[in-house]
Amino acid sequence: MTVHLQKLSVGSESIQTLAGWQEHVVARRQQQGLSAHHVHVTRMFPKRREEILDGGSIYWVIKGNILCRNRIVGLEETTKNGHRACAILMDPELIPVLPKPRRAFQGWRYLQDGDQPADLTSADSGGDLPAAFRAKLIDLGAW
Repeated sequence: MTVHLQKLSVGSESIQTLAGWQEHVVARRQQQGLSAHHVHVTRMFPKRREEILDGGSIYWVIKGNILCRNRIVGLEETTKNGHRACAILMDPELIPVLPKPRRAFQGWRYLQDGDQPADLTSADSGGDLPAAFRAKLIDLGAW
């Protein structure tokens, strides 16, 4: 059974700012001769590795709502500050999802398959709604 991760995107104001950061990380990795994946290094290694690699994604919480996801393509052991860590390798494509409220938490959390928000289709996106208006609707709980 597939399991997903959810993670706060600290410092992101929107999907666009997260996308900009991820593009920066991918470009830096490519300059180092590494794969064109976005990577996030975390202190804890997921115990449910096989379930995550069976089609899992990382769902990003931005300003109190899950707003988008990256498909997870690998989990690799690495080091961070001299300690064992986990590098979560992701497809660089950010996929918007229907907003789902989340309270703040530290680290990452598992998200069971079926509990994740649906991908946002063009019919769901609100057409040409300005991003600020869409954000206000989300804040009000009207989206």
